[in-house]
Amino acid sequence: MSNNTTRATNPMKVITGPDTRWSYANVWEPKSINGGAAKYSVSLIIPKSDTKTVAKIKAAIEAAYQEGQAKLKGNGRSVPPLAAIKNPLRDGDLERPDDPAYANAYFVNANSATAPGIVDADRNPVLTRSEVYSGVYGRASINFYAFNSNGNKGIACGLNNLQLIRPGEPLGGKASAESDFATDDDEDFLG
Repeated sequence: MSNNTTRATNPMKVITGPDTRWSYANVWEPKSINGGAAKYSVSLIIPKSDTKTVAKIKAAIEAAYQEGQAKLKGNGRSVPPLAAIKNPLRDGDLERPDDPAYANAYFVNANSATAPGIVDADRNPVLTRSEVYSGVYGRASINFYAFNSNGNKGIACGLNNLQLIRPGEPLGGKASAESDFATDDDEDFLG
């Protein structure tokens, strides 16, 4: 019997498509945001044209909502509707209109208290930190779950593992060393 038939499927787990772009990639060292616990995190930019990944994410969010109804209800009388709570799938055209990397794309911010495994396209571990930066393309293994904390209710996205597929233009305006030294021009060295 093969592993594929015996493996239980988790409806809240998604593997994104290979055209997913990584932004704000804090995947080697955990980082604290707004004084919170330090976490590993990445913003996953998913092209709207990747309808398969978008559909899988929407289905996983729905499954997390159904599974987490008791948590979402908390001490309240009823479970808030999915449309009324925080949703991890966000529209880049609406929320990041000035950032071309998010144009015509959705994004999901995924994080974890533990370091994600990072492999290359052949599933070999990526050990060279400089290969993973904001702007690369790759797949991500993520899971969705309900939360109810300090009056905030919603569905969150956990980061499991990452698969680096191909390099991309670095995000954040920082030029690569290769592009800085692509010509022999001294470009006003002493002006």
